[in-house]
Amino acid sequence: MKLYGIPNCNTVKKALDWLKANEIVFEFHDFKKQGVSETKLKEWSEQSGWEALINKRGTTWKKLDPETQNSVVSEDTAFAVMQDKPSMIKRPVIETSKGLLIGFDENKYAEYLK
Repeated sequence: MKLYGIPNCNTVKKALDWLKANEIVFEFHDFKKQGVSETKLKEWSEQSGWEALINKRGTTWKKLDPETQNSVVSEDTAFAVMQDKPSMIKRPVIETSKGLLIGFDENKYAEYLK
């Protein structure tokens, strides 16, 4: 299992704490340090849709100029912005054997990961 996120994100911290408390082994991928490939974004998009990957509530999205925000209308344009600003990706993203989990939801974690 692999968890993608940013270590100082509060939602990622909740997910990490939950995984550790439930003794679930995982590998951590730091978006800020390691980035995210277009191939990986496409893989996730096939499972969840590209719209689910964008965190429009976050500071990074809100700081984008309106022109850039309005340009995000397709998978390709979204991927370009997400690769340039990986903190715009909703997090955490967890790859599991049962599917993809985006964000932190304790009930879904219990269902998918236990």
